Amino acid sequence: MHSAALVALAILLATSGARAADQPPMIRARMAYNAADYDLAIAAAAEAGLEAGLADVASLVLSRALLERYRQGANPSDFATAREVLRGVDRGHLVSRDRVDLLIGLGQALYLDNAFGAAAEIFEPVLNGPTLLGQAERTRLLDWWAGALDREAHTHPADRRAPLYERIVRLMEQELRQNPGSPSGNYWLAAALRGSGDLDRAWDAAAAGWVRVTVGADVDETRAYLNRLVIEVLVPERARLRPSPDEASAALRAEWETLTSQWP
Repeated sequence: MHSAALVALAILLATSGARAADQPPMIRARMAYNAADYDLAIAAAAEAGLEAGLADVASLVLSRALLERYRQGANPSDFATAREVLRGVDRGHLVSRDRVDLLIGLGQALYLDNAFGAAAEIFEPVLNGPTLLGQAERTRLLDWWAGALDREAHTHPADRRAPLYERIVRLMEQELRQNPGSPSGNYWLAAALRGSGDLDRAWDAAAAGWVRVTVGADVDETRAYLNRLVIEVLVPERARLRPSPDEASAALRAEWETLTSQWP
């Protein structure tokens, strides 16, 4: 890069940094949260909470940042503080979009407290309600919801898991009709079909997802999850149902490798 361009880039970065530092604490807190800088989000939200009229909105951002930091570091004090702060948020002081975030935060707290079924019950109406979430936020919430039902399913005997996975199948089918490139839709449809016992359709959904996800985002990450699902789960489980499991396993692997090589 030419020296003049480097100087211009340095000036641009310095100016952007200065602008970010000059933002009000509440805006800085939201920006940091969206950028996954949870330490900064927590500090800025605590500062914003001292301003008149912002205590509840700031507490909402603070609690969700603490929950995310707990997921990363498993510090019990982060979770305890997040739950206490969430309980104190007055929804009457929140606008509609913030109320959605409050519901999501409550669901995340339940999930992290291993109340998976209850968490899913909070997430699902948000997913089926008015469209207040951006696409990236919706994708994350779909993962939380499907993950909650998946975890809940594993607390039940195998013969009682199918209805939970069928719920995931229905919503992911709906999601893919609206957004064919959905990372969550393409992965969880295949995973939930497997969980419900429909191994043949799960295979077809994984193959379709491998191709279809290219019209959306997070292609490499979604394909990595699909590849693991197929190689580590679907291949051995389908092969065991064949007369010669070893031969079937090799054939299924070859079939999958042919598909993925044809659609790189």
